[in-house]
Amino acid sequence: MSDTDHRPFVAVLFGGRSSEHSVSCVTAAGVISAIDDDAYRVLPIGITKSGVWRIVEDWASMRFDPENMPEVTDDGTEIIPRVSAEGAPLIHRDADGVYSELETVDVFFPVLHGQYGEDGTLQGLFELSDTPFVGSGVFASAASMDKHFTKSLLAHAEIPTCPWELVTETMWEADRAEAEARVAALGFPVFVKPARAGSSMGVSRVADHAGLEAALLAAYEHDTKVIVEPQVIGREIECAVLGSLDDAELRTSYPGEIEVSGDHDFYDFEAKYLDLADAKLTCPADVDDATTARIRELSAAVFRLFDCTGLARVDTFVTDSGEVLINEINTLPGFTPTSAYPFMWANSGIDYPSLISELIGIALTDHARRS
Repeated sequence: MSDTDHRPFVAVLFGGRSSEHSVSCVTAAGVISAIDDDAYRVLPIGITKSGVWRIVEDWASMRFDPENMPEVTDDGTEIIPRVSAEGAPLIHRDADGVYSELETVDVFFPVLHGQYGEDGTLQGLFELSDTPFVGSGVFASAASMDKHFTKSLLAHAEIPTCPWELVTETMWEADRAEAEARVAALGFPVFVKPARAGSSMGVSRVADHAGLEAALLAAYEHDTKVIVEPQVIGREIECAVLGSLDDAELRTSYPGEIEVSGDHDFYDFEAKYLDLADAKLTCPADVDDATTARIRELSAAVFRLFDCTGLARVDTFVTDSGEVLINEINTLPGFTPTSAYPFMWANSGIDYPSLISELIGIALTDHARRS
């Protein structure tokens, strides 16, 4: 960088160690391509499935392909982050083992999903190094990533959510009959969900008692902690929230409704990312003004409850009686150009590039407020 180039240096982090690695790669391609080059300089950093950081030059080629899902592979180079709070530059090691210093990052833009990216671990690294970053901090990230703690906090705050039961792998192995009884009390069909996974990874719909064990075992491949919820008869409606925890008022998008067709029993991974024709997102959702206001009010309340900042997508169910139930909150929601979060904002007056610029601006402003 020349001495006259004062554009903030933005490091976009993607890939990672979770089962949502490929989703993160596609998200990064969308985000990097939309960052305003006149306002920011960008460093694309991919994280391999084993946790190695490296510069990824071919990020633009990353897209969903069922036969060849994108992946950050180890090419022998590495980026080494520093945890000094004095603005230490990144370290780069080339394929020959030669080390050099890069610039100091002004703001990290993580677009990792799932564990080791969305769960507070990476956010802790940013906070240790006193570096601005897009999105929520350690507590909000960790609590909202864990569906069990999400439900517990919602219930404590008397924010409406559907019933659930926790069935850890240890519980299942220790007393299956007790766990089965608790699940049966919810009433079938139920949904079995890994507590700390996203993008519907490991989620199953179970029609009766006979399918429970297989669903739990499939979920345990993603997490030792699983929640089980009864199927809610209602419409799946989401809302995007934008702002800082220090703002007096938050911005909420028009709600958007997910409608799934084809062979999908629910809004699963394939419907979200591969069979796009089978998932329709309508924004604004066709609900009355009172329900729209309630969805937006509760979404902002959940954002506040978790001490979120930057962005979050709040997922709700709207029952036939008009009751709004909070399903979950995502502090680093899918951010591909076709994902729900940017789509809802595009239909609420903020286009994709402007949304990215706003998020970077919030990160820098939040950090300055705390410094």
